[in-house]
Amino acid sequence: MRRFFFCMAVTPLLLYGCTPGTGGFHGSSTLEDAHDLFNKGSYTASLEKYERVLRENPAAGDRILFEAGIVYAHPKNERKDYQKALECFQRIVKDYPSSEYRQNSETMMFTIRNSALKDKAIAAQQAQIVSLEQELNNSEAEKKTLQQRIRSLEQKVVEFAINKGSADKILIEKKERRLTLFSKGAALKTYKIALGGDPAGPKEREGDNKTPEGTYVIDARNKGSRYHLALHISYPNEKDRKRARELGVSPGGDIMIHGIKNGFSWVGDAHAEVDWTRGCIAVTDEEIEEIDKLAPNGTIVEITP
Repeated sequence: MRRFFFCMAVTPLLLYGCTPGTGGFHGSSTLEDAHDLFNKGSYTASLEKYERVLRENPAAGDRILFEAGIVYAHPKNERKDYQKALECFQRIVKDYPSSEYRQNSETMMFTIRNSALKDKAIAAQQAQIVSLEQELNNSEAEKKTLQQRIRSLEQKVVEFAINKGSADKILIEKKERRLTLFSKGAALKTYKIALGGDPAGPKEREGDNKTPEGTYVIDARNKGSRYHLALHISYPNEKDRKRARELGVSPGGDIMIHGIKNGFSWVGDAHAEVDWTRGCIAVTDEEIEEIDKLAPNGTIVEITP
């Protein structure tokens, strides 16, 4: 519609308004002056010039009104005024019934009314978009507030558990990359984890970079570990040793729940984006400090596929 409107706006100017000279007009203001201002993008000044030309040459009012209407409605006119454009074209239809501009004026009236309706619809849709974006921003703010409340409540649960006693079970779900602390069947807190570099399946031998699967306990801890604290898991159990004997290999050992390698604590949560250990279960430094307080030696560790 805008392209059609633009063509309708420019064509009459090319046909009637851009020829050199005054075209028979006399006085200090000419159509040529108005055209020059229009071509320079000085739409307000151009319209003022058209008004003066109309006062000085009322006999040619239909042509002047038509070109003024075009300028009022021109898409590049930042101060375009559809209502004044309509008034120009309506005057031609009413006051100059035999004018050669009558038919084009009627077409322009139809086009302008459609454009005005579409502009109004677009403005309404844009207002709706702004409203929806505001609702989305509000939702995001509410989401962040809820997340903060959840973290605060989780921390209170952990602090309560520390004051009350300790966790009695650690559940490690390999597929979900998740570690959960339990106390008397109730989940205390969940942590995102990283596993061994080849995590699928149970650990079979030393150096296979697999995290074990089975039931174990925390049987020791190393506060001087290169990986910021380390809770030792009682791997291998009897089932693991039997499997290794049948394969004729060493089952390996030194499976830990630990933090990030010393000097790299700045990595934080991002460490869990990849499985980077040699079979251990890794959390952040802050998280291993929490787990260390909650999980004494003897805590059951269940590791599922």
